[in-house]
Amino acid sequence: MILRKYKSSDCPHLAKLFYETVHAVNAKDYTQEQLHAWANGHINLAQWDASFLDHYTVVAVSDTAYIGFGDIDQTGYLDRLYVHKDYQRQGIAAAICQELEHAVSGSITVHASITAKAFFTSQGYRTMKKQQIICHGVALTNYIMKKCRSLEVHPSSLTPEKHATPQDTLRAPN
Repeated sequence: MILRKYKSSDCPHLAKLFYETVHAVNAKDYTQEQLHAWANGHINLAQWDASFLDHYTVVAVSDTAYIGFGDIDQTGYLDRLYVHKDYQRQGIAAAICQELEHAVSGSITVHASITAKAFFTSQGYRTMKKQQIICHGVALTNYIMKKCRSLEVHPSSLTPEKHATPQDTLRAPN
């Protein structure tokens, strides 16, 4: 697996990975109605691309397959973290999460799904609040979680304006 910076051509692949992951991995914790409200297959790719470019976004690839992605904004809000359904429990989410955490200083906040709560707890996040959000008219439970840490910024962090090149490969975790 290789972690690299996001580029705009990744967007449709990440949208597909998002949809498939939500509907496969989160099915044990959410109803079909909730899954469809969360990931209905109709993502505005231009908005997602703009968001990915504005945030620090990394993509995990294996050979030519997309196996995960995540993004964090400059305030420390970890917006998205998804790993392909066939690559769960292989350390990919942890590698993505650690890379995102190194990109910002201060504490990090995430709105974790029921499914992801245990993962974020294992990464040192504390549950601040359980909440119900409304997504396309359907109530979904998630958790506001926070990780407090030092104010260091990882030196490999790149500005979001820079597009990925082969030199932008972040690292290849074991």
